[in-house]
Amino acid sequence: MTPPPSSPRSPTNNSFGGNITETTSAIAEDNNAVFAINGDYYGFRDTGIVIRNGVVFRDEGARQGLAFYRDGTVKVYDETATTAGQLMADGVWNTLSFGPSLLDDGGTADGIGDVEVDTNFGNHSIQGEQPRTAVGIIDGNHLVFVVVDGRSPGYSSGVTMTGLAQIMQDLGATTAYNVDGGGSSTTYFNGELVNNPLGENKERGTSDILYIAQ
Repeated sequence: MTPPPSSPRSPTNNSFGGNITETTSAIAEDNNAVFAINGDYYGFRDTGIVIRNGVVFRDEGARQGLAFYRDGTVKVYDETATTAGQLMADGVWNTLSFGPSLLDDGGTADGIGDVEVDTNFGNHSIQGEQPRTAVGIIDGNHLVFVVVDGRSPGYSSGVTMTGLAQIMQDLGATTAYNVDGGGSSTTYFNGELVNNPLGENKERGTSDILYIAQ
């Protein structure tokens, strides 16, 4: 399928399935990406709506998702209130399934300091100062991507969920969405890893990335 113009793309590695992983850099290189961040690590769980580049891989709504539409629109939505088929019919090209939503009409979303993403996820690890990755929407076809390193004394402790929301506000985003963090938080640009995951300069495997190609 031909991707929509100016839309980030998201491969599911070379195959779709649980615990199929590769580094962000390797997946980016396989897809000729100029820029990439880690995605939602869909392979760690068996729930969520997973649509990648116009193909439905999973339709098990469970949480807040982020939908990228063919016309460049990006929206946070409730997975439990729709289906992958309906999203596709409405023009969705890609989804991410992690969360939470960080901003609500430009203001910090309520309750993000206490949110649980998954009951099997080690929920304590998503609170406090942590390495984090997020996508922000400023306006049509105008996105911002943030990766914060952490868990590295003397280098970076990370950021709280509310702190991440504030970063997105300061960058002008009105909508923002948290994706997989911790050791997964990775930024790739022009053929290189440009952040320092966990202060070790070593990437952790993930199931997917969000990337931009020429």
